[in-house]
Amino acid sequence: MTKLHDLRLRLLVQQESEQIANAQPTDLDLSVVQARCLCWLSLLAEAHEDQASDAERRGDTEQAMGWFADSMRLRDVIQVVTSIEIPLPDCVDGEQIEGNHPEEPPFAS
Repeated sequence: MTKLHDLRLRLLVQQESEQIANAQPTDLDLSVVQARCLCWLSLLAEAHEDQASDAERRGDTEQAMGWFADSMRLRDVIQVVTSIEIPLPDCVDGEQIEGNHPEEPPFAS
């Protein structure tokens, strides 16, 4: 079951990265990548929480604790990805482009 889950996860990640690359082949927008990562991470965390609840209902405490621990790790990763500051798309190395103010910090997602 774990191998099947790993394979499904790898396939989802591969498909998503291909969609990102195909959508923006020359100019990759990091804020789009970050947003998509957050969406997938949230879905995975919810799925792990559901698995934990299901295992708990079945009385499989050890499995429930494993799924719950995984969901907490995913929530930690979500916090890390959320805290990554992505510079504005029209700002290159702190240079002002088209009226952007270089003294303003980049937006945090």
